Amino acid sequence: MSRSVRYTSSPLLASKTPVWRSKLVVAAIAVGFIGLTARAAYIQVIGNDFFQRQGEVRFARTLELPANRGRILDRNGLILASSVIAPSIWAIPEDVEHDTAKLKQLAMLLEIPLADLNKKLDEDKSFVWIKRQVDEPVVQQVMALGIKGIYQRKEYKRQYPEGEAIAHVVGFTNVEDDGQDGIELAFNKELGGKPGSRRVIKDRMGRVVEDIGDQVPPVDGREIQLSIDSKVQFFAYQKLRDAVIANKAKAGSVVVLDSTTGEVLALANYPSYVPNNRKNLTGEQLRNRALTDTFEPGSTMKPITVATALELGRITPQTPIDTSPGRYTVTGSTITDTHNYGLLTVEGVIQKSSNVGATKISQRMTPHEMWDSFTAVGFGQKPQLTFPGAVTGRLRPWKTWRPIEQATMSYGYGLSASLFQMAHSYTVFAHDGEIIPATMLKSDEPAVGVRVFSPQNAAAVRKMLQMAAGPGGTGPLAQTVGYSVGGKSGTAHKQVGKGYASNKYRAWFTGMAPIAKPRIIVAVMVDEPSAGSYYGGIVAAPVFSEVVQQTLRMMGVAPDLDVKAQIVSKAVDESF
Repeated sequence: MSRSVRYTSSPLLASKTPVWRSKLVVAAIAVGFIGLTARAAYIQVIGNDFFQRQGEVRFARTLELPANRGRILDRNGLILASSVIAPSIWAIPEDVEHDTAKLKQLAMLLEIPLADLNKKLDEDKSFVWIKRQVDEPVVQQVMALGIKGIYQRKEYKRQYPEGEAIAHVVGFTNVEDDGQDGIELAFNKELGGKPGSRRVIKDRMGRVVEDIGDQVPPVDGREIQLSIDSKVQFFAYQKLRDAVIANKAKAGSVVVLDSTTGEVLALANYPSYVPNNRKNLTGEQLRNRALTDTFEPGSTMKPITVATALELGRITPQTPIDTSPGRYTVTGSTITDTHNYGLLTVEGVIQKSSNVGATKISQRMTPHEMWDSFTAVGFGQKPQLTFPGAVTGRLRPWKTWRPIEQATMSYGYGLSASLFQMAHSYTVFAHDGEIIPATMLKSDEPAVGVRVFSPQNAAAVRKMLQMAAGPGGTGPLAQTVGYSVGGKSGTAHKQVGKGYASNKYRAWFTGMAPIAKPRIIVAVMVDEPSAGSYYGGIVAAPVFSEVVQQTLRMMGVAPDLDVKAQIVSKAVDESF
């Protein structure tokens, strides 16, 4: 028999509870529900901006959509620089599974020490680069490992098909695809384009689960077409390299200009480097010597001195200049020639490269007149070239010139210039007395120049340059089969501190062809030849000859000399 429970018999249950207490509990619960409802309404409707921002910080990401960097082309459309897809490997360290075997494989595939990989993965970060710009086949092998927390990102890497021959022209980019040198740096903004963006939500595994807002597409960089002819560039580089090696020289440079348009057809230096492989590079390899290295132009200044005197009416091409006895004293300093040339015409002064003759011609002018002419053809002026690193050179104000300095400047000592400035200055002779602007970009229009000398005087100097590069001149090795040439050699001791090194020289040759109506200007410099010969007419002139002949053929310029007669004449000369 069950026994019933009488609740009223319990002293606790039998006690009377005040009515207000139960009402208070119900009211408290009601207030709590009202508060929670109000808080939920505030979070979801009124004050949700803060919480949305916090959510986005944790899960929303802005993905950059990289723009494809523009290509660099030569004048004929040949690719000099282009971008190829090269994904980068990154990780979320806290999510990476530490499978020793897989991590060893990853390190081997990416060619990085395992210790370095582990150090990256031990960092307290939500993002870390493992390796940038990895080849596509390697990336596929990495992702096939299936390591949790390891991801890839699409990026681009620059390729330079022409390699070291054109390295100093195109330059290179860094791992962020920003230009660091050459055309890559000069036109970085145009080439780089504008990256796009994509706003997404990612889960904690790094996977995109939703797009937020509109996607901004990237704007690819534009193409840059250069004035460079890659065939001329390669040939010029090859011949320069051969000359530097054969003469056991320290370095060399060559510049080729189109004397009609002012376009730079070639600009090469040796030693050079491969833009795609820049490990263990030195400043010697990276330096664009044709634009950055300055030196005293020496005898290449004599034609400019003579042209200035011709323009001022102080001399004519046939004016006699007495250079006996091969030396001349100016305010206590003696200027000498290599030989006693005796009585020379002005043409003979250039042909024989007489320092005494140039000095006596300069004494018929004022320092101001010479300075005006030198600056007009670009000396002491920074080249107006869209290219980094071009230097100004040195030409002191004319008011500070002493008589001996005016004398030495007439034959190229006491001022300095780059090889590019030397080549550019000779456009004044090739372009009938006008100095024309130089450009690294392709141009189909004839250049508009600034008149410095009359066409008659420019033609007279061209004739003198032809004599200097011919029999009896200082540069007969500059002669080219089929084309008439003219130019001036130069040889100078290298400056060391405040003096000159007795056994270190620079040799160069600057000239043009064909001489009656020049199409190109070529300047060659060889630094510290040490195989026995060091004169510009012996070391640099042969490079000039080969580059001129090959370039004019590539340009389709018809020969202006009878090749058969030239060969017969050469054979006769060699028989005596």
